[in-house]
Amino acid sequence: MDMKEILEGLSYNEKRLLLALEKNGGRGSPAEMSQIGGCGVGGEVMGAAPWLASKGLAEIREESTRFFELTDPEDVKKGLPERKAITIIDSHGGSLTLNELASEMENGEDKIAVGWLMRKKLATMQEVNGEKGLVLTDVGRKTLGEQMPDEVLVSRMIQAPVEEKDADKNLIKDLKGRKGMIKDVVVTKREITLTDDGLAAARSGIELKEELTEVTDEVIQSGKWKDVEFRRYDVQTFAPALYTAKKNPLTRLGNEVRRLFTDMGFTEMSSEYVQPAFWNMDTLFIPQDHPARDMQDTFFLDSPERIELEDKDLVAQIKAIHENGGDTGSTGWGGVWSEEKASQALLRTHSTVSSIRYIAEHPDAPQKAFSISRIFRKESIDATHLPEFSQIEGIVIDENANLDMLISLIREFYARMGFDKINVRPSYFPYTEPSLELEVYFHGKWLELGGAGIFRPEVLAPFGVKTPVLAWGFGFERLAMLKWNIKDIRDLYISDLDSLKKNTVF
Repeated sequence: MDMKEILEGLSYNEKRLLLALEKNGGRGSPAEMSQIGGCGVGGEVMGAAPWLASKGLAEIREESTRFFELTDPEDVKKGLPERKAITIIDSHGGSLTLNELASEMENGEDKIAVGWLMRKKLATMQEVNGEKGLVLTDVGRKTLGEQMPDEVLVSRMIQAPVEEKDADKNLIKDLKGRKGMIKDVVVTKREITLTDDGLAAARSGIELKEELTEVTDEVIQSGKWKDVEFRRYDVQTFAPALYTAKKNPLTRLGNEVRRLFTDMGFTEMSSEYVQPAFWNMDTLFIPQDHPARDMQDTFFLDSPERIELEDKDLVAQIKAIHENGGDTGSTGWGGVWSEEKASQALLRTHSTVSSIRYIAEHPDAPQKAFSISRIFRKESIDATHLPEFSQIEGIVIDENANLDMLISLIREFYARMGFDKINVRPSYFPYTEPSLELEVYFHGKWLELGGAGIFRPEVLAPFGVKTPVLAWGFGFERLAMLKWNIKDIRDLYISDLDSLKKNTVF
């Protein structure tokens, strides 16, 4: 862009700033320019200066200086807690019990003082009059007649803020450790300087005329448009990026999943985070010696440690099914089933607990239900695992339900989510037969996304369900990673506004 185009594109405030800088010898602070040019410092001078800089007509130099100042100088004038403490101890002959010190210091300052007395070696903890107390050390007695280094620094801050270069960094660190005692203040000095092109532009005969930035009916009807200049716009000029409001990817995905299932006639179900092992495992025909009950996988609770099982008839049925199969035709798992073990309180380890509780309340076909449930497992945190995550759970209770229907539902779900490269392979779960595992091709490898199957008779018999029940549990966060090419699952939960602004998920 040549000088003529630059001059034609200058705004009214840019022209005023150019002329003010030229009048002041080619340089000046925003405050000086505001006074000379009659502009406002924030909105006009510092609004125009970056535009002049982007056009090569000016340079902006900034120099920031950090200062430290007291938050409440009047309170600090009363003295540091440890200074008050050694003065009180000295007045009692150099030793004092902790209870006596507490009675002579207000607002719990004695507790703060004791920590600093020990840290600075001003006193030692000893028995005084049969109680725990404090005795002044040689350092403490010497300090009675002189200021400590941090007190010297605080005295300077009472007079005026102290510049960073003039303050001992270790003392500053200690003072910052005293909650709310000092604060940082950053003072930034700016100077605007004309470049050679800027000086030439300022001397080129610039005329200041009122400019309009928009054409309104008032401007046209009044005839004002004849006597003013209209602001010229350059469509190639840099403009700041604008970011529209966006939802977190998990919020967006949750809405998509809910809409998909509700459109297919499903009802949303839910359950509590805290469950007895009975509903989380026993009703699902998971044997009581199964590895899933190991402390490495399950978060068992201390409070409450157990949850009473109120439906004794259901408890008896589950006991019989585990020990000998009950009336299901199964042989069960054998051994002795423990109600005490079944009553252990835990954080639900899978979303299937929502399904079995829903079936218990809605045993009659047909039924279709889903949930997006938070679950908890003792997982090591890495790029694809978290100890707290979510599952997409679903069930279908229908007389015509079969394996073909289940696989079709799985493929239909992922197709609507934008994936068609899906692998379904045989697997094993204690509560489904047949059982399936689901994989999706991602970054050159197959990524496991969940499991599915048809509930076993041992699971359904206690609730009087005689029709087939299809069930599945899909990974929620992993699906989000697939959809939006997120490499690390932890990124989904980091509160990073800059990352969210740049995210293509709306």
